Amino acid sequence: MKDYIAQQVHKRYWDDDINCAKTALTCLADCFSVTIQDQTLSAAIGLHGAGGFRAQCGLVEGALMFMGIYFHLNGKSDSEIAHICYEYAELFTRKFGSLGCFDLRPNGFSENDPPHACEEITVNAILFSYEYVRSID
Repeated sequence: MKDYIAQQVHKRYWDDDINCAKTALTCLADCFSVTIQDQTLSAAIGLHGAGGFRAQCGLVEGALMFMGIYFHLNGKSDSEIAHICYEYAELFTRKFGSLGCFDLRPNGFSENDPPHACEEITVNAILFSYEYVRSID
């Protein structure tokens, strides 16, 4: 699964030039054969650290969006989904050290950043999210 996710992340970043939140959302949707509506994809446009503000990581935001959709489709209640998302955030923080884009981005931020600096953490975060969803499924 990691190789598949790595290929998909690379394609979305380098060929499609989409942000981390949309990448997480669409990769997870592909992994679980879920269709994401265009309006939902539009909602993820500004979620990469709050539009680049360096706030909550888009990898977390995209995964949380996916979980809301996926678990709703699978009959979970709103309160169950909220609990699942809370637990995910807690486990993500333990694994990666933060939920913040500013903290997670390799080498921080500078004017000379290479494009798609978060590709490696993106693969690891999406794999982590995939495994988490499967553990509940």
